Amino acid sequence: MKSGHSEEASAVCGLELLWGLGERPNRGRRPAFTLEQIVRTGVGIADAQGLAAVSMRRIAERLGCTTMSLYRYVPGKAELLDLMTDAVMGEVPPADAAPGGWRTRLELSARADWGLYHRHPWILRLPAGRPALGPHGFAWYESVLRVLTATGLPPAALVNVFDMVDSYVRGAARDALDAAAVERHSGLTDEQWWAARAHFWDAVFVPARYPMVASLRAAGALHHPRDRGFEFGLRLVLDSIETFVRNQSNGRHETPKRYETPCPQCGNPVSRPASTGRPRTYCSDACRQRAYRARRTRPA
Repeated sequence: MKSGHSEEASAVCGLELLWGLGERPNRGRRPAFTLEQIVRTGVGIADAQGLAAVSMRRIAERLGCTTMSLYRYVPGKAELLDLMTDAVMGEVPPADAAPGGWRTRLELSARADWGLYHRHPWILRLPAGRPALGPHGFAWYESVLRVLTATGLPPAALVNVFDMVDSYVRGAARDALDAAAVERHSGLTDEQWWAARAHFWDAVFVPARYPMVASLRAAGALHHPRDRGFEFGLRLVLDSIETFVRNQSNGRHETPKRYETPCPQCGNPVSRPASTGRPRTYCSDACRQRAYRARRTRPA
């Protein structure tokens, strides 16, 4: 386990690499390759063979150099993965550059992310809660947040909406890619897998015990292309956000008349008390005092 000091030093080094703030290697012979070549080589290996196949040794073999020479550019695999992640994030167009309203732009952004995850599935194996903090990733984050400001949501809700869409797309992409990987490794399509288990429906499954499943199966609803599930879910997510935004907007402009009562002295509405205060009967101290004097002078 790293100490706090060593972790901070490693983080600073990684951030300087991501943002181009560190010094370039100047020792020894003129370098035969660049940091970008190292990163792109790592991306190529990850795309073809997965994240586990990425190592400094494998990259050195591809570039025709020694493993140790790479450490002049990248201090370790953690920093390399951050560089790789930010490099591919540069493929995603800014969300706020697209035409249309916030919903159209948010949908296009979600589809762009879906495409990115299918081109580079290894990204989904990295923890989403610990991003690379590179320039391309931050530019994408900034652009989506700018799109969401058009909803008029308060800051916390705006970030929550971003997280919800991001989590949905990541989860749906991960499920689709995992299913595709199972298909490749097993050599069976989903249709072939289910066909081999026809005996379950013919001899094991009891429709009377599971009538809902039976009715949905009879309607052909149980089996559908994976992409159709993504489309349905994305539409539902966007619909729910739109409804949420509309309700928030109505709440801001709605006058809470049902909570107002007229002042018995002058008829003006009595403002609602603080949540911890006593209910108010009069709209002001003046009305309260006039009512008190009126009661005192009223004949018995």
